[in-house]
Amino acid sequence: MVIKSAKNVFWQRDHEIKNIFATEEIIVLPSAEAWKKFKWTKKWFEEKPEEGYFIWVKKEINFPLATCIAISSPRTSQNLRNLLVIEKGIKAKIIATCNALKNNLCSTHKAKGKLILGEGSFLEYSHLHKWGKKDFVNPDYQFILGENSRLIYTYENLFPPENLKLKTIIHSYKNSHSNLSFIINGVNSKIDLKDILSLEGKNSQGIVRLRLVGRKNSQIRAKSSILAKAEGKGHLDCQGLLIDKNSKISLIPELICQNKKALITHEALIGKIAEEKLNYLRMRGLTEKEAIDLIVSGFLKT
Repeated sequence: MVIKSAKNVFWQRDHEIKNIFATEEIIVLPSAEAWKKFKWTKKWFEEKPEEGYFIWVKKEINFPLATCIAISSPRTSQNLRNLLVIEKGIKAKIIATCNALKNNLCSTHKAKGKLILGEGSFLEYSHLHKWGKKDFVNPDYQFILGENSRLIYTYENLFPPENLKLKTIIHSYKNSHSNLSFIINGVNSKIDLKDILSLEGKNSQGIVRLRLVGRKNSQIRAKSSILAKAEGKGHLDCQGLLIDKNSKISLIPELICQNKKALITHEALIGKIAEEKLNYLRMRGLTEKEAIDLIVSGFLKT
């Protein structure tokens, strides 16, 4: 399959939908319209949505999908309900971008999303955030992984808001696989991260990887859990990098096993930048700030 450039299928700025793109293979609607048109969506939305998007991938596509939710006006408050459905055996790649277009908007972005993977489907989902210094952001997402499905999920936030509350739950059924990465660069931010990998079907597997940086008075609390209800395998890899003495990182890995045949493990580490690394880079002409930025960049990519 030849992968083409991404198609922006949904673009919303503040509360106005600027663009929707759909084809025979994919149905794209505002969530409120999907609620009215498809009765089965009520099960997943749970309550009538006011804004947000509905994407239904019905047939194989050969291009990545892109969505963009932006805030451009001061004190805008978004309350999104998003639903993504990938049908049986379909492979899809999605790049979801949420951002503030200015740095001082004091905006609020709340988003509840459900992403449903049908049997044997594959989804690569990149969730990219960029916010202003005074924003409040609260994403709350659930992934339902059908039998033999596979998920690669990356949440990346290198420009965090003042307050970030991020919750992610993965429901993994028989023979499903998930690979999750949370990459957050805390700068003058209060960050509360909670993720749960729930192994609910036989031979379900998952890896959760956290890379968290605390700098400039950031307070980061991350609780990462694996719940093994069925025979399966899971691993947590939690790492934090503390840059200055006024920041704080709290890592709380949690393993809960309810099946004697399950194997779940974790490793957690919080460290600081080694002086020898700084000295090495400064001897080669970098300033201290440039050296720190380079080390942080490398840490977030490992």
